[in-house]
Amino acid sequence: MAGRKVLIVYAHQEPKSFNGSLKRVAVEELSKQGCSVMVSDLYAMQFEPRATRNDIVGCLHNSEEFNYGMEALEAYKRGGLSSDLIEEQKKVQEADLMIFQNKLALFSFTTGGSKEMYAKGSINGDIRYLLWPMQHGIMHFCGVKVLAPHICFTPEYVSEEKRKDMLIAWAQRLRTLWKEEPIICSPEWYFK
Repeated sequence: MAGRKVLIVYAHQEPKSFNGSLKRVAVEELSKQGCSVMVSDLYAMQFEPRATRNDIVGCLHNSEEFNYGMEALEAYKRGGLSSDLIEEQKKVQEADLMIFQNKLALFSFTTGGSKEMYAKGSINGDIRYLLWPMQHGIMHFCGVKVLAPHICFTPEYVSEEKRKDMLIAWAQRLRTLWKEEPIICSPEWYFK
């Protein structure tokens, strides 16, 4: 959809990986639709995933005892968060759509196991249970409407033709993404 802003949060150390291909397809397809696409490449940015003192600029609210939650709140109020946090928060606020493209990997991701390995009663368990803390506990809790995940199972163990089919399926989904309804983040099946 022309004029929409998309943020892709990409987390993979190898740009030539299948995850890198999924990211490139998303950028190309969404750009063709007239979207403005921003990519936060966490590895290229050397993103620090831990909450640390470095996130706060200037004096601490309580220099005697560091409490990250309190200090981050006070820093936010006075405009004292680090520039990298402010920049990423701005991207999130401006985005009409966020795609999280990573290895676990809207949520778009690849797995190291087959689809059967992520079914109810399987060795890894139902993939929906694995994703629920992120989809509900993080995204939905923060007010984000979550779309169904896009999962590519074991791309490293399938033929080149199958990997191409996975990329085509991703591109096709991206063409109709704006018409999708969000998933229900507290589904009945989770409690059975």
